[in-house]
Amino acid sequence: MEIFEGTKVYSVFTGKCPVCQNESMYEEPNPYKLHSTLKMKERCSHCKTKYKIEPSFFYGAMYVSYPVGLVFAIATFVLAFLIFDLSLITTYCAIVVVMILSLPLILRISRNIWINFFMSFDKNNRVAD
Repeated sequence: MEIFEGTKVYSVFTGKCPVCQNESMYEEPNPYKLHSTLKMKERCSHCKTKYKIEPSFFYGAMYVSYPVGLVFAIATFVLAFLIFDLSLITTYCAIVVVMILSLPLILRISRNIWINFFMSFDKNNRVAD
């Protein structure tokens, strides 16, 4: 992912601060620790960016989660039905299983996309490794 550093794509897929990309926005890096999937730090410790711009800010991520979920479902359909030639009922079951298992990822990716709509990378805040 280093080739994407400094882009919104990098911030969306890694969950790093959208302004400086120096640290994760989430308290727990693993989205599958369900008790803390959506627990976010209040601010970036490096650039002091406040993640929750206003109360209920991340409610907007719900609108983003629908198309993100569709991407997962369509990818599963293409793999199961068109490539592996499974029956429609088996394909449907595969889509349900994938959607349930990928829910923590979908939630985080949706939040990452939402916050990246409103914030941009600032190369002056980046710390060289």
